[in-house]
Amino acid sequence: MEEVASKAEEEAIEITVEATKEGNAAAADGSRSPESVSAASLVSSRAATTRKKAVISSNLIKPTASSSLRVSSSTPVTIRRNSTGGVTEKPTGSTKALPKRTSTTTASVTDPVRRSLPELKRSSLSAKTVSRPSLPENKKSIPVSPGSRSSTKSGLSKPESSARPAMSVSVSSKRAPSSSVDSSGRAHSTLSSGRTVSKVSSPSAGSSPSVSSGMRSKSLSTPLDRSSNVSGRKKTATPDSRDSRLIILPKVEVKAGDDMRLDLRGHRIRSLTSGGLHLSPNLEFVYLRDNLLSELEGIEILNRVKVLDLSFNDFKGPGFEPLENCKMLQQLYLAGNQITSLASLPQLPNLEFLSVAQNKLKSLAMASQPRLQVLAASKNKITTLKDFPYLPVLEHLRVEENPLLKIPHLEAASILLVGPSLKKFNDRDLSREEVAIAKRYPPQTALCLRDGWEFCKSELAAESTFRFLVEKWQDTLPSGCIIKEASVDRPSEESPCQSHFGIVQESTESELVLRYQWSKADRSLSNFVPIPDATNEVYWPKHEDIGKILKIECTPIIGEIEYPSIFAISSPVLRENNTVKRCAGKGIPKVVSLELHGELVEGNILKGQAVVAWCGGTPGRCITSWLRRKWNGSPMVIDGAEDEEYRLSLDDVGSSMVFMYTPVTEENARGEPQYKYTEFVKAAPPSVSNVRIIGDAVEGCVLKGIGDYFGGKEGPSKFQWLRKNNETGDLSLILAGTSEYTLTQEDVGRHVTFVYIPANFEGLEGEPLSTLSSVVKPAPPKVKDVKIVGDLRENSKLTVTGTVTGGTEGSSRVQWFKSSCSVLEEGNNLEELSTPKVAKSFRIPLGAVGYYIVSKYTPMAPDGECGESVYVISERAVETLPPSLNFLSITGDNIEGGILTASYGYIGGHEGKSIYEWHYHKTESDHPGTLIPGASGLLQYTITKEAIGRFISFQCIPVRDDGIAGEARTCMCQERVRPGNPRAVYLQIVGAAVEGTTVLSAEKEYWGGEEGASVFQWFRTNSDGGTPSEIKGATTSSYLLSVDDIGFFISVSYEPVRDDWARGPTVISDITGPIVAGHPTCQSLEFLGSMIEGQRLSFVASYTGGVKGNCSLEWLRVKRNGVKELLSNDEFLDLSLEDVGESIEIVYTPVREDGTEGSPRSIRSDSISPANPMGLELLIPDCHENQEIVPHKIYFGGHEGDGEYIWYRTKEKLHGSALTEISYAGEEVIACSRTLKYTPSLEDVGAYLVLYWIPTRVDGRSGKPVVSITNSPVTPADPEVFNVRVEKLFSDAYSGEGEYFGGHEGESLFSWYRDNDGTIDVIAGANSKTYEVTESDYNCRILFGYTPVRSDSAVGKQKMSEPTEIILPEVPRVEMLAFSGKAVQGDVLTAVQVIPKTEIQQLVWSKYKGAIEYQWFRSLESGDEMSYEALSSEISCSYKVRFEDIGRCLKCECVVHDVFGRSSEPAYAETGPISPGFPRIEKLEIEGGGFHTNLYALRGNYFGGKEGKSKIQWLRSMVGSPDLISIPGETGRMYEANVDDVGYRLVVVYTPIREDGVEGHPVSASTEPVAVEPDLYKEVKLKLETGLVKFEVLCDKDPYPKKIVGDGNLERRMLEMNRKRIKVVKPGSKTSFSSTEVRGSYVPPFHVETFRNDQRRLRVVVDSENAVDMVVHSRHLRDVIVLVIRGFAQKFNSTSLNSLLKIDA
Repeated sequence: MEEVASKAEEEAIEITVEATKEGNAAAADGSRSPESVSAASLVSSRAATTRKKAVISSNLIKPTASSSLRVSSSTPVTIRRNSTGGVTEKPTGSTKALPKRTSTTTASVTDPVRRSLPELKRSSLSAKTVSRPSLPENKKSIPVSPGSRSSTKSGLSKPESSARPAMSVSVSSKRAPSSSVDSSGRAHSTLSSGRTVSKVSSPSAGSSPSVSSGMRSKSLSTPLDRSSNVSGRKKTATPDSRDSRLIILPKVEVKAGDDMRLDLRGHRIRSLTSGGLHLSPNLEFVYLRDNLLSELEGIEILNRVKVLDLSFNDFKGPGFEPLENCKMLQQLYLAGNQITSLASLPQLPNLEFLSVAQNKLKSLAMASQPRLQVLAASKNKITTLKDFPYLPVLEHLRVEENPLLKIPHLEAASILLVGPSLKKFNDRDLSREEVAIAKRYPPQTALCLRDGWEFCKSELAAESTFRFLVEKWQDTLPSGCIIKEASVDRPSEESPCQSHFGIVQESTESELVLRYQWSKADRSLSNFVPIPDATNEVYWPKHEDIGKILKIECTPIIGEIEYPSIFAISSPVLRENNTVKRCAGKGIPKVVSLELHGELVEGNILKGQAVVAWCGGTPGRCITSWLRRKWNGSPMVIDGAEDEEYRLSLDDVGSSMVFMYTPVTEENARGEPQYKYTEFVKAAPPSVSNVRIIGDAVEGCVLKGIGDYFGGKEGPSKFQWLRKNNETGDLSLILAGTSEYTLTQEDVGRHVTFVYIPANFEGLEGEPLSTLSSVVKPAPPKVKDVKIVGDLRENSKLTVTGTVTGGTEGSSRVQWFKSSCSVLEEGNNLEELSTPKVAKSFRIPLGAVGYYIVSKYTPMAPDGECGESVYVISERAVETLPPSLNFLSITGDNIEGGILTASYGYIGGHEGKSIYEWHYHKTESDHPGTLIPGASGLLQYTITKEAIGRFISFQCIPVRDDGIAGEARTCMCQERVRPGNPRAVYLQIVGAAVEGTTVLSAEKEYWGGEEGASVFQWFRTNSDGGTPSEIKGATTSSYLLSVDDIGFFISVSYEPVRDDWARGPTVISDITGPIVAGHPTCQSLEFLGSMIEGQRLSFVASYTGGVKGNCSLEWLRVKRNGVKELLSNDEFLDLSLEDVGESIEIVYTPVREDGTEGSPRSIRSDSISPANPMGLELLIPDCHENQEIVPHKIYFGGHEGDGEYIWYRTKEKLHGSALTEISYAGEEVIACSRTLKYTPSLEDVGAYLVLYWIPTRVDGRSGKPVVSITNSPVTPADPEVFNVRVEKLFSDAYSGEGEYFGGHEGESLFSWYRDNDGTIDVIAGANSKTYEVTESDYNCRILFGYTPVRSDSAVGKQKMSEPTEIILPEVPRVEMLAFSGKAVQGDVLTAVQVIPKTEIQQLVWSKYKGAIEYQWFRSLESGDEMSYEALSSEISCSYKVRFEDIGRCLKCECVVHDVFGRSSEPAYAETGPISPGFPRIEKLEIEGGGFHTNLYALRGNYFGGKEGKSKIQWLRSMVGSPDLISIPGETGRMYEANVDDVGYRLVVVYTPIREDGVEGHPVSASTEPVAVEPDLYKEVKLKLETGLVKFEVLCDKDPYPKKIVGDGNLERRMLEMNRKRIKVVKPGSKTSFSSTEVRGSYVPPFHVETFRNDQRRLRVVVDSENAVDMVVHSRHLRDVIVLVIRGFAQKFNSTSLNSLLKIDA
């Protein structure tokens, strides 16, 4: 039999390999069914794995072929739920014949039923059943690919192998499979043989993928809707369910070794840590679908897994944190579970495919997955897009069969959330319409959607998202600030992008300051990176910003308070269009990618790695830095962390690390810095190193144990001190709980051990570490009570005293120090004042003033042994004598210019910065005198002129170096300061020796008191050096050279005279000269004449400098802009109009007779004034109606301004005074215009026109008026009509209008026309200006014809109006809108229209009414002024009142359309505030497994307003009994079952209570009877069958309960029981025998109790007097003991436990 089975296995493997080839060929043409694609995805294992030696195992319970190809026909199979939570149906009883297979025939690839390995065996044995106890465990399974097919050829070379199909190898008992596929692609097989129903694991589009040996494969996901018959609810097939399109999964590249795979599908595995399941770190492909797993504990070992299939288990979530260790995971399958949240799913850096279909998710909130490409989340309960994760590379998104689909334009919302990477939505290519709709939404839409914004129409999105953000920001803004605007311009390359933030501050007490920061990110709007130095309102996008999204954050600051920022997001940066594009390779490097490697655990090394595009530059040394960011703070730079590697420290625990990288080329071109953030750093496990003991191992000393702790923040670490026994070597505990220990006499001669047990802040302990001290020595001499005695003043004597212990004191040594610190601490700098001496006295030197005195007392024994030195410090610092002066004197001569020197003697410590001051005194009694500025702080003073006649004193205030000042002393000179003798320090003549223009001056310096009337005298000396002669009258300090001085030399004498008439010696200056003649010069120049237009100008000039020659002259016009224009060289100038407003300048150049020219001299006039204005001529040409008249006029008198013009109309031609005084004419003359030009109108026809002109200068001055009249009257124009149009008077009446021109109108002609689809016909009888519409005009347009006729019968050309709009009847109107129904939650409101009763409206509603549109609104707030929000999905006439409507008002808007496409005015109806409904609970059910260790959850839908404190009570109900037993304290929504619930049904009673206290009707739900957990069930049953059981328990020595149970409170006992009695035995010891403490039978009132607050305790109550409390080490053991006791007691107290454990009572 075994040989036949082995042969069948080998044949199945061969078929699998051959079918793989055929699957590749069939998948290429796309004609294969999903079943055949799945079947072709099987991958062969090596044939050698099936020929290994068999190992027989006797403890196999569950049949499996996933890992060992084992087959069993006798093991019962539990019916399990399908992917939707139900259970499989019973077999129908009909049997389907299985095709027989021989070695020469093969099954068709397109066979919809895939046969399993047992079927192949039955076929090879002519339908005989093959049964084996076990098969070799070391045989490997054939891995199954969920929806993948091999992309390469198989290694086999048999040509006929391509025609064989692949077969599933995961088997159970005998069955004929019928394949069905659900929406996740999971295939089921049900049997029709009538024996057992089980699941067959078959590869399908939704199963987890695998990889063939030596091959690379691409995974294919088949999106098929499930149409299985296993749930009892058949689903009708839809076109979507028949869709067989495939999603190509990301490629998974692996090796084909068998040690990399684990396939245990359908094995009813409950835990990943069970003994029979061997997970290895080498596994890369793990298939655990169709099991009973409910938690992931143990999965963390799979740190190399790439494909993980956990579909169709019992996961509920959260609890996905263990997956964080699976960093290599690429594909994760979680479909068909009960998962309610993905919030705990960690970020998996390599995850590319995630399936969470057929769960109970309400949202997709999870960590960001940076490489996820496919997300399948169909058949969940997702209702919102809030907290949608950032998935930057997502390409496929599936959310079919979710409440979320009710959101309009969900696909557009998904495009906004995912970004440009999205290619398919719900297994279809993106709709162009949805893509276009997504582009209409503002850039901030995705952020608002993630924050909970309700998706609305694109035209309302900008305003709606802004209001949403404002509501979010308003609570964080400063009080009184209102946001009016937050936007940013559309950015483009190298163009300024302006931000607009409008924040209105109601209070102006403090100034509002706005700080800006620009950031940028890709289109997924994740990880905005601040742009360095971009902190202004305007930002210029760079070339590298093209395609990026810009974000500007505006932070309001008031005073020193910084408030949370608000922001605005831009559209993508556009490429520059109008300038030359910047090309790559300009030498500016750019970071292409930035990665961080290393585990985020304290102590590990993180390494940053960057890929840089150098853009033509030479790679240089780049700038790297590490930053640390707390969870709620900003990144902070880590000092010294400037390498690519960084070791994590304690400061980093709980923080996110930021790696900043700035590329720099050797040309010093620096690129943009890039940042990389990590997750938060975790603490390392607690440990300790370098444990050591500090302190001397001497009796009486204190030892301190220390160590270098590592592993997060240190918590309550434990310390122990042990003493070593020298004889036995044993260690005994001497002290615990402290790191310090004082050595005693018992420790002398022994070693002391210190034990350090590290523990972190959470209480987790690490490995202990110990260290050994040296041998403890006896205590040396010791001194105590050391004191310093004496007066702490300068030069005083101090003595140190102390008591010496440890024997007789010998020659102890004392050394003295000084210290600047008042406290003796380690590290104090002590300065020696003496050497160690035997003498204990010391005299304080001056150098110790201000210091504390320290004495070092070193005790010594007579034998010379030296004890520990003791330091003692004085209570206060050494004081000194107060500062003072013992003498003060001044030396020097008291005369102007003399130097005085002060000297003094200082006493009283160290002198500091003493204060010196010099003072003036008018008299000797003038105190304190006047401070001499500039002399303070100096000991010498040079007497200045200001001190003459005064006394000088010097004051000194002695100051010690500690700042204490002594008494000031002053010393005064005995006589006043005398002035010096007058004298001239120097004398010289200043000025050029030129006649006529130069003034010579005597420059001198006087010294000797105040100068009086000093004497000057000027002298003239001839050129031969004769005697100087005085110049009469030249006795001042200056002298003007004259003609007489030409050829002579000039000198001056100076006699200094003091103000008291004291005279000094006379001094004569050096001579200067000879004096030369002056240059020709024009001394004066003036204009003659008036500066008025038309006048003549001349000039007057005076000449000096010899005989006058032919002087030159120029007349210039100086314009306002400074430009000069030469006008004439004549003696006069005539002023013209061009000179008006300009200046005239004359330039006169003096010329001597010998031709020498002097310097030109010029003068400039004021602006030339204009002449009085006047009109010289005025003429009017012939006039015609509607032709502009341009009169001819001539003006004089400066620049003409805006003159006054008046046109008059007169029937008669005027002459003489009647014409000149026309402004005073009567009513027959009419003024018709006030402009220069005039266009005659109809009123002017046949009349004369007169122009009255008042000439006006530009400055507003007017001249005499000028009047002119036309020669002939105004002639009329030809008749014509303009602006012919049709105006609507009423709904059925029109009027023809036109503007006639051309003289006076006569009897013009009118006509009406009808335009019917381009055919224009005249309407008979319609010849007036008004027209009334008839039925013939409906759906037509009408025109109006106008033929102008002048009053003299001249006829013009007819003109037609534009066609009117199509003539239509009146628009239907709604007179009133009313509601039917009640404004109560749950009721249906229906809008009803009231039609106007007019005949026309009745006709319109009956004949022309079209569609009616409705729109429902909900009020946003209550009050007098209510605003409403539109309910986008509510557009019918009826509306069911919902929970969120309670307390708000509803409004319905109704718009009626007619058949012509027109709409009526909206009609509205409003309700009052909505009332809540009567409270009730719907769909109440209890979720949870059926075992006594499971957790049960109460689920139900509450209805009736906001739920208040509803009442919940859990109860037990015995099977077959209506009685209910209340479970005390269980009133929550969750209930954890325990051993007391075994055999009972759990019943919960839910009484809904509304928030206002209204109570609804109670509703109950119940479970199936609670069963014993299978493993525990077997253990209990086995023990009951033995009849005698013993357990080791712990009993409390103290009968009173304790809050903390410790080793000191419990003692070991033996609990023995059989079918008749139970007893508690105290074990014996070396000195005593065992004794029975409690004994009894199971007769009532015997019972056993458990404690819900302690799952390890139980109480056995024998009777009212005998009871014992016991503690065991686990809940499992407690439950075993309780069930065994109750099992033995069944015959005395029969309960449902009998049938549960199959025990005969």
